[in-house]
Amino acid sequence: MDYTHLGRSGLSVSRICLGTMNFGPVASETDSHAIMDRALEHGINLFDTADVYGWKTGEGVTEQIIGRWFAQGGGRRDRTVIATKAHNSMGDWPNETYLSALHIRKACDASLRRLQTDYIDLYQMHHVDRSTPWEEIWEAFSVLRQQGKVVYFGSSNFAGWHIAQAQEAARSRGFLGLVSEQSVYNLANRFAELEVLPSARHYGLGVIPWSPLAGGVLGGVLRKRREGTANRGVDDYAKGDLAKLERSLEAYEALCEELGEHPAHVGLAWLLHQEGVTAPLVGPRTVEQLDGSLRAVEIELDAEVLAKLDELFPAPGPNGSKPAPEAYAW
Repeated sequence: MDYTHLGRSGLSVSRICLGTMNFGPVASETDSHAIMDRALEHGINLFDTADVYGWKTGEGVTEQIIGRWFAQGGGRRDRTVIATKAHNSMGDWPNETYLSALHIRKACDASLRRLQTDYIDLYQMHHVDRSTPWEEIWEAFSVLRQQGKVVYFGSSNFAGWHIAQAQEAARSRGFLGLVSEQSVYNLANRFAELEVLPSARHYGLGVIPWSPLAGGVLGGVLRKRREGTANRGVDDYAKGDLAKLERSLEAYEALCEELGEHPAHVGLAWLLHQEGVTAPLVGPRTVEQLDGSLRAVEIELDAEVLAKLDELFPAPGPNGSKPAPEAYAW
């Protein structure tokens, strides 16, 4: 496994991030534990979760599964960089959602209990909270760090402007600020290149792309359809992308066949070739899926192949492959 620093921090993390959203709803606890054990065997040390995963309000099902895995010992906790998130609703009562200082405090303590650990390596805001001032958020985060409950902070689903707001507010208080941004980013959805990636690079945030295969669209879905081997379709939110991109996907899968590589592995490898990307987030349902994803770290895409991929899946903006404002202006 290759490693890199998470943004401008000194924290070393694997070039593949293990996503745990399927732990509980799709993968059983036994299978989830097996996947995490195999991840450590492969050298994957960055695990991502969230308090809402498991989708049973207030229960933190996935965090509990990870906590029981940590409790087995064997160096599991010490070898893992655990990243979790807060913001989304954990109940119907006021202050059980968003990023007030009160909710941050309660959410962090609850995650620590469920994860059966005394600190969180990377605590991420799951979404921007437009109604809470940054002064309040950073004060609450500083308390968590002073208490030894959190080491680093990150964001998720932020716009470039929100990253700038957060970092300038942190700078005014003499804080390190954010070290990572978790954003939707893949060949089929390159919108983050307009402002999120340039902002993250400017402020030294490592980017952790979620949905790196566009909800299954880039995973060889057309080939599976022809072979009749698809055991699941693309994610519901990505079905529209599949319809719009079918012609590009045909050419993409043909290119992957020429390269002798699985489309899913090429999609992950493309992300690893993008400046500022730390680790795409993979969400395996089985140990075998996790094993397969490791091939992406070994694939080298030359300039010609990268250019072909740009043709098939153009960068956003009428001027292509340029950040804002050049993407839509002179």
